[in-house]
Amino acid sequence: MSQTARAYWELMRLDRPVGTFLLLWPTLAALWLAAEGFPLFKILIVFVLGTFVMRAAGCVVNDIADHRFDPHVERTKSRPLADGRLSVRQALICFAVLLLAGLALIFLLNPITRWMAVIGVVVSVIYPFMKRFTNLPQVGLGVAFSWGIPMAGTAVQGYVPLSVWLLFAASFVWVIAYDTEYAMVDRDDDAKLGLKSTAILLGRFDVLAIAILYTIVVGLLVAVGFIAHLHWLYFVSLLVVVGLFIHQLLLIRSRDREDCFRAFQNNTIVGCVIFLGVAASYFVSNGMA
Repeated sequence: MSQTARAYWELMRLDRPVGTFLLLWPTLAALWLAAEGFPLFKILIVFVLGTFVMRAAGCVVNDIADHRFDPHVERTKSRPLADGRLSVRQALICFAVLLLAGLALIFLLNPITRWMAVIGVVVSVIYPFMKRFTNLPQVGLGVAFSWGIPMAGTAVQGYVPLSVWLLFAASFVWVIAYDTEYAMVDRDDDAKLGLKSTAILLGRFDVLAIAILYTIVVGLLVAVGFIAHLHWLYFVSLLVVVGLFIHQLLLIRSRDREDCFRAFQNNTIVGCVIFLGVAASYFVSNGMA
């Protein structure tokens, strides 16, 4: 791989798939909920590819927005725009290509899902600039990272079922919690640069706030199970999720950068467990029908 190709690869975070999986697992869970089992293969492929494309596009626009700040942040100073391997113009071209790819995918879906996709793109473009104006940029990310969930509902059913809305709410709160863990890694650098985040806003109450948010997430996921009449296997998966959340809280209580980042990364496992719980529930229930 050439140096330029490697720079584009890193710009789109294809070398760091954590964010992609954080998007993918809740979206897959929503598809299974909406379809009450395995969704249509075409819809599944569109959403999987769309997740990869739009996560890459979101990373590109994020780096464009932060290209003057990233060189001063320890975690981001080696990114392609921050270290000069790529120009803003090159990044804009890359973003346009990714948007075209996303556009081609959404035309395979029904009209209401296409319009919802447009809203998702707008939110994704706005989010990177929120840290300049509000202490709650994680709220914007909560919407952006969860928007594939109601889109899954409309793609399968033509509307968003209540269970899918509850999953959206759970994902929204979950994203705020885990992105606060992520923001704890950069808190000192962000404060020096005048940037804002929930980690800075919450201060010494950060761990307590994340614990409360995770409690709300579990409550909403329990509600999803009851509303969708899921099998008991799903509720077993939630016990695993509770254990993973406790593990994260134990990690972040020291507020060590590395531990906070490890806690954030642990959420890919959380998402996988939730999806497997939903999928196993329908597999067993439909198999017994």
